[in-house]
Amino acid sequence: MHSISKTSMPSVPDGTQTPRTLVERAYLSLRNDIVCGRLSPGERLRVEHLKDQYEVGAGTLREALSLLVADALVTSEGQRGFRVAPISLADLEDVTNTRVMLETEALRQSIRYGDAGWEAAVTSTYDLLTDAESDLAGAGSELWERHNKAFHETLISAYDSSWTKYMLAILYRHAERYRNINWRLTAAHASGRDVRREHADIFRAAMDRQEARASLALEAHVRLTHDIVKRQALV
Repeated sequence: MHSISKTSMPSVPDGTQTPRTLVERAYLSLRNDIVCGRLSPGERLRVEHLKDQYEVGAGTLREALSLLVADALVTSEGQRGFRVAPISLADLEDVTNTRVMLETEALRQSIRYGDAGWEAAVTSTYDLLTDAESDLAGAGSELWERHNKAFHETLISAYDSSWTKYMLAILYRHAERYRNINWRLTAAHASGRDVRREHADIFRAAMDRQEARASLALEAHVRLTHDIVKRQALV
């Protein structure tokens, strides 16, 4: 049988590095605008209008939009062009359940096989996230989101599964999209949510090598955004 090199795995640009191509730059800009809500769910994406806004040619923009179709953040309507993917409680529930299934198992495996270097990396990202969370007004900000993502990625970094990490990177963006809706609907203090404590519970259990407790804490943390958005939608 032929072996598959992990270097051939697709990658999801995280936006923390300088884009290598015009397509990647347009892709990252569009993705950020969709996730942050500047481009609304269901909005028509007209290439002739957007190419000037994103300062790229029509062909480059279509390539970027096609990448976003693969990420399920944009839908293709054939000859009618593209639209921002819609949102729904059913989609949020699907994203949440799938992320819980993949991320909790990845965390268990990472705790089991992580070495001292993994512990140090998790501690470092946790400390940076805690600093960002020291000001409640900063929760939901771009800086907070970056440190939050780094913490979650580092927690599972000792798990040797490139496919899991690839799929979780996509799911994380969708979860981030719904988190932004959550922050617009209600402030953290108004919802009674203590995100800092949630992260502390996950961190302490991971450092104590308690796989089950860490997984339960992570699941509760991930599901809470779903519960808050659903509750607000029914008000």
